Amino acid sequence: MKQYVLALDEGTTSARAILFDREGKIVSLSQHEFPQYYPQSGWVEQDPMELYASQYAAMTECVAKSGVSPEAIAAVGITNQRETTIVWDRATGRPVYPAIVWQCRRTADECAALEREGKSAYITEKTGLRPDAYFSATKLRWILDHVSGARERAARGELLFGTVDTWLLWKLTEGRVHATDRTNASRTMLFDIGACAWDEDLLSLFDIPRAMLPEVYPSGHVFGTVTIMGAEIPIAGIAGDQQAALFGQGCLSFGDMKCTYGTGCFLLANTGETRVVSRSGLLTTLAAAPEGAPTAYALEGSVFVGGAVVQWLRDEMGFFDESRDSEYFASKVADSAGVYVVPSFTGLGAPYWDGKATGAIVGLTRGVTRHHVIRAALEAIAYETEDVIAAMANDMGRRPNLLRVDGGASANGLLMQFQSDISNLRVLLPRTREATALGAALLAGLAVGFYRDTDDIAGVLKRDRVFSPEMKREEREKRLSGWHRAVAATRAFTES
Repeated sequence: MKQYVLALDEGTTSARAILFDREGKIVSLSQHEFPQYYPQSGWVEQDPMELYASQYAAMTECVAKSGVSPEAIAAVGITNQRETTIVWDRATGRPVYPAIVWQCRRTADECAALEREGKSAYITEKTGLRPDAYFSATKLRWILDHVSGARERAARGELLFGTVDTWLLWKLTEGRVHATDRTNASRTMLFDIGACAWDEDLLSLFDIPRAMLPEVYPSGHVFGTVTIMGAEIPIAGIAGDQQAALFGQGCLSFGDMKCTYGTGCFLLANTGETRVVSRSGLLTTLAAAPEGAPTAYALEGSVFVGGAVVQWLRDEMGFFDESRDSEYFASKVADSAGVYVVPSFTGLGAPYWDGKATGAIVGLTRGVTRHHVIRAALEAIAYETEDVIAAMANDMGRRPNLLRVDGGASANGLLMQFQSDISNLRVLLPRTREATALGAALLAGLAVGFYRDTDDIAGVLKRDRVFSPEMKREEREKRLSGWHRAVAATRAFTES
């Protein structure tokens, strides 16, 4: 009898495999980190073979140490870092160039040129996105332009393109399946989210051969099978990490909102079948949905540097040895002493979309200690998130009173309480913190009948803790004003 679902979660810095039981409890978890490469300033790359090797190792290790028979696993779901771009040889399976990571800014000037040429409105109308190096299209064109013979080989169908989900699917099925789901396709800047199809005009604009693109299916769909310890198991769910987390948090109705605190911060709100066009610098994207369900949309605001600022404090600044220690040191002071950290190390995301902004620490005095800076850095994560919440509320015409949270930094109680205070809303922490992996597992389980319907998964989605706002309105407004002055100062410095 099938009793489990397995999620493969290929994030930005590590690959994880998580085995869930029917109630959504974690039975087994394995994680393998992989390196990042920075060949030039602003460039970020990964080795696709290392991505696959780390995910395969995590998968087999997770199942082996669980003691669960592979035959008891009903399905596998995949969730992944989005926009990261991989091109490989169809015949050999070897990448022709390193994976260009979503954080990479090498094509920022090209995207700025698209804005100047008046192409932005058309791209936004079709894709819900705006021209930015964040997305896949210019990354893919860069590879075709800079790898000798790549464009000609791609036109002949010899080269394949995929985001990380497509690459993993192709490898796990031993080259039998070249496909993706709608949520990942919607992040390429090549996909018409109204027609749910690759757009020929956009392919022409970016000079991308159609022959190298994957087939596109709903997020809940039986894509193929993978062999795990001799057992053939269906790969039945794929969703980009943020859409998977939205689903895994149970945000299935209009206005339901979640924030994932990972390397970056990603805030999504489900808008159902309504495609809300943002007036506030947000993106319209496809939400994950089971096969046969109506097309669902979401508003999204992406903060480029979230939990990464804690890694910076740990690795580059040497303020502490373990990321979890940030809460301990930040709690040694009552506040940040007027210090603001603006962690725009790779530009500012929503709602600013300033790709040239650099980071800054403002408000320093002689009495400031590392504890104040650590606290200010944690508070910055909440300020960035509040900027997106405000923009989202403006677009939807109403402000939520509840924010569902997940991701590594959601375990930081000081940060979650400050988020509740500065946003003046309740913050709900789920029982299962791995909402991204859970979302992929639930989609896969629905596709194979492990779960009957979305009502059947309601019992899986249980809360652990709720943070309620305690800060007075005057204090909240004062602190937000200081944050916005710090952001303005940072952007002014870059412009000069």
